[in-house]
Amino acid sequence: MKIIDLTKVKNVFIFCGKTDMRRQIDGLTATIVEEYDMNVYDDAVFLFCGGRKDRFKALYWEGDGFILLYKRLENGRLKWPRDQQEIKQLTSQQLRWLLEGLSIDQKVTIQPAAEGIVT
Repeated sequence: MKIIDLTKVKNVFIFCGKTDMRRQIDGLTATIVEEYDMNVYDDAVFLFCGGRKDRFKALYWEGDGFILLYKRLENGRLKWPRDQQEIKQLTSQQLRWLLEGLSIDQKVTIQPAAEGIVT
């Protein structure tokens, strides 16, 4: 088994809203395939959160089996999007923000300067 760096996975999908955290690999894969018609065997990690926002699960296909990660925060809450029951694709930066307790939709960020423009 290799260690997974979630920021290096090609696709990161977050399931907005609440997920029943009693679900395990089979229940979560059924949600991904049956409700959203997505391929669970792609190079993707799927993120799920329960109602308390202090724990989440990540599901990843490693090539010969699924890895189910479960994390419970001892201090703090995730800024998990709750406004809709949909899936969003995250960038590696948005994933880092989420896992650091920040919103995935930052209102103000520093934008890189356009090429050839010196400020």
